[in-house]
Amino acid sequence: MKLRFHKGLLLLILSLIGSAIGYAQEHTPKFKVIAFYTAKNDQAHISFVHEANTWFPKMAAQYHFSYDSTNDWKNLNPAFLSDYQVVIFLDTRPDDPAQRKAFQEYMEKGGGWMGFHFSAFALTPSDFPQNWDWYHNTFLGSGSYGSNTWRPTSAVLRVENHQHPATRNLPDTFSAAPNEWYRWSNDLRKNPDISILLSIDSSSFPLGTGPKPYEIWHSGYYPVVWTNKKYKMLYLNMGHNDIDYEHHTNKELSFTFANETQNKLILDALQWMGTGK
Repeated sequence: MKLRFHKGLLLLILSLIGSAIGYAQEHTPKFKVIAFYTAKNDQAHISFVHEANTWFPKMAAQYHFSYDSTNDWKNLNPAFLSDYQVVIFLDTRPDDPAQRKAFQEYMEKGGGWMGFHFSAFALTPSDFPQNWDWYHNTFLGSGSYGSNTWRPTSAVLRVENHQHPATRNLPDTFSAAPNEWYRWSNDLRKNPDISILLSIDSSSFPLGTGPKPYEIWHSGYYPVVWTNKKYKMLYLNMGHNDIDYEHHTNKELSFTFANETQNKLILDALQWMGTGK
């Protein structure tokens, strides 16, 4: 009896230990993500930031990574970044030289980065001048903002590279969520460091509704998602929700994360950045 009791107790203890280990493994994040944002410029960008800060935590719980966000750009420093495998810029970029230096060093040491829409914007003169050559010309490769479509509308996107971890599970073409699409000063096709992953398919033209004629694109080549092969990074032009400006309601008319195929792209890119797979 005594021996049986000890065996039973031992089995119980081993079972509890196994359950505790399994629980810890299941609830330990595979990687950690920190998103920086400003959310002060343009209601469409603010809407996107709020949407992102609701969607990403849900995905983190489902896919076993952690997600934090902050609008305090002073956190863009080596000590703070050392706790995260992936940095996201939701709507802007740092302006402080020390923060810029910390971000460049983070990327050069193998950190991951995902940037959305306005995070690549640069136009001189404007409140966001092109005064950071490493970021806009070397890292992103896009240079300055050139123009955009209006109003926000969906576009058919074509996958240019199915070999990349972010795009290998995507169809050849798909319709994106409504967005304001950007054109850039630099031709990314001529940059050997840049791999264009998605571009606007010609079936999208005419793209935009105006009312100004130049806000409607009728032809041309427009990359919308790309990576710099020297870094673990991905830029996505998505991130501008449609807003009812005309009637002054600021009502949200579209949502970026309402598109499942686009979401797959984002989640697979995060997995690659966070785990290397």
